[in-house]
Amino acid sequence: MALKRVTIQDIADACKLSRNTVSKVFNDRGAVPEATKRAVMQKAQELGYGSFSKATGAPVTPNRGLIAVLTQQKVMSHHFGASFMTSFADQLSRLGHTMKVYEVTDAEVAQCKLPPHLMLEQTAALLTIELFDKDYLDMIGSLGLPCVVVDGHARMIRSVLKCDFLSMENFAASTALTQRVIDAGAKTIGFVGDKEHCSSFYMRWLAFHTAVTEAGLQPVDVYSILESDDEPYGDPDWLNAHIDRMPHVPDAFVCANDYIAIHLLAALKRRGLSVPDDVMVTGFDGSPESTVVEPPLTTAQIPSSDIGRFAATLLIQRFEAPAEPYRVIYYKTTPIFRGTTR
Repeated sequence: MALKRVTIQDIADACKLSRNTVSKVFNDRGAVPEATKRAVMQKAQELGYGSFSKATGAPVTPNRGLIAVLTQQKVMSHHFGASFMTSFADQLSRLGHTMKVYEVTDAEVAQCKLPPHLMLEQTAALLTIELFDKDYLDMIGSLGLPCVVVDGHARMIRSVLKCDFLSMENFAASTALTQRVIDAGAKTIGFVGDKEHCSSFYMRWLAFHTAVTEAGLQPVDVYSILESDDEPYGDPDWLNAHIDRMPHVPDAFVCANDYIAIHLLAALKRRGLSVPDDVMVTGFDGSPESTVVEPPLTTAQIPSSDIGRFAATLLIQRFEAPAEPYRVIYYKTTPIFRGTTR
């Protein structure tokens, strides 16, 4: 008996939403709350809708246009991943290809193994997102399939790539954010975030460190929180415990992303400090949350949807012309100066 084809209406009914809302999510058009986007995308995967068909152990029909997306994180749980995946899937569909998402476990990363249900002979190309282990990415690059890596491990800039690399531009925007607090009079500045977490974090830290050093404001590490990304950066009390160990509260903090910056704002408020009068704070991502915190967060806007669409086009170009030289491409980000900086 043939399986019933899943439709947009099925997803709308399951999510208790209108068909029009679900269509907006898939086409990345109109204003739809991030939580609604994530719920729709998750339900699409669960129901096996079109290009969002979730990887299972069931046999699949070989598909010359099948794209495997490998990730170690739940990409739909944050702003960049949700916007990226929505537009990436839409563009793939427009180009006549389908995709399957495979969540790679910690054990598979440690052993450099592919997910057991990923059949290379049925896969046309690979894309990795939120995968930051160097050895694992090197293994992916050695498979001989067309591959695009989105972001990557911290030292990606030093790697000899066997794949195309695509990322948001980090250095110029982070330099601009750091320079803004220096120009506003900051003499002591710290960085908050694990610079070894991924390529983006490392480049943001490198830009910060370069700008501070060139301004003659060393040392910087004594005012920074550089613990592993596994640590609870979302806990204001944990952040304050680290601030307590500093010689004094610095004039400004440059944060690796908006998530960290928003929780740092909460930590500083618990100390009775005023932002930006006592301390200035910057983030990075341009998340929706950055506009509603008080004061609104100075950040850098990432064109997540545009990057997703371009990633699909780049991957298909690599699929169609595998002998072309590998490319390293950065998408411009835009500093947005708001209330957390003077």
